[in-house]
Amino acid sequence: MKLNQLRDVIAIARRGSLRAAARDLTLSQPALTRSVHELERELGGPLFERRARGMRLTPMGETFVRRATAILSEVRRAQEEAAQLQGGTSGKVAVGLSFAAHVALLPKALPVFRKRYPQVQLHIIAGQLPALEARLTDGSVDFYVGPQQESLSAELVQDRLFDNTRVIIGRIGHPLQHARSLRDLVDAEWATTSVTLKADEELGALFEQHKLPPPRLVLQSQSALTLVVALANSELLAMVPEQWTEFPPFAGHLAALQVKETFRAPSIVAVRRRELPLTPAAEFLLDLLRRNVPRQRRLN
Repeated sequence: MKLNQLRDVIAIARRGSLRAAARDLTLSQPALTRSVHELERELGGPLFERRARGMRLTPMGETFVRRATAILSEVRRAQEEAAQLQGGTSGKVAVGLSFAAHVALLPKALPVFRKRYPQVQLHIIAGQLPALEARLTDGSVDFYVGPQQESLSAELVQDRLFDNTRVIIGRIGHPLQHARSLRDLVDAEWATTSVTLKADEELGALFEQHKLPPPRLVLQSQSALTLVVALANSELLAMVPEQWTEFPPFAGHLAALQVKETFRAPSIVAVRRRELPLTPAAEFLLDLLRRNVPRQRRLN
């Protein structure tokens, strides 16, 4: 089994056809077909189902691609680690960051990282852990910083960075801007987003905890941008991590309501693969993010 065969199978799986994969790899289709056939003979079974409109992974193929992706990720990391340990400043780092991590930790960390590793290609993925867990385990993402999850793959380990809270936000000049209690908001209309984990269920549970009627959820979004646009141009309210109010582009458009209740949010954690080291560049970036936790939030 050769590394280029792993590369070939992954390329076909991603592109869905021999032609597209061959074009990406600058190989001829016969050469790519031969590479896959040799690997399938060695493994003793087919990796793909050949169809009129492309190629689809078999169950064995899906398992193989996960392993192959992890192997190639580790090979790349080994090469980059060797170069970086000798003073090199090139390579790739891929990280997942939640919105809270973007706002609270990245602004101060990024310029320092770029100065130390100016040639490193940095890939930052905005999202939550459930969508990134598979990429963390296969090595295509180095680490994640964001809200803690109730369950985590045994292949991953998490380190708590700081506890977090939520606030209720609405547009500047909102009719309910002078509300001082959640009870004052029972007639409000609410928006939620997948950016806040299980947002619909959590908001409903919060109202039930305070013995209030269920909130009126009228808008669900799939991104922070959608939520911001909706809040800034309507009477909707939303409950979000408090870092939303610290983001300069939102200033002058959105503000937190000063209600008396405190709303806990999941702690912010760093997640990485267990017992497998990061490259020096990835480790440096993660350390910068840790060091930029606001002083008042640092854990003892």
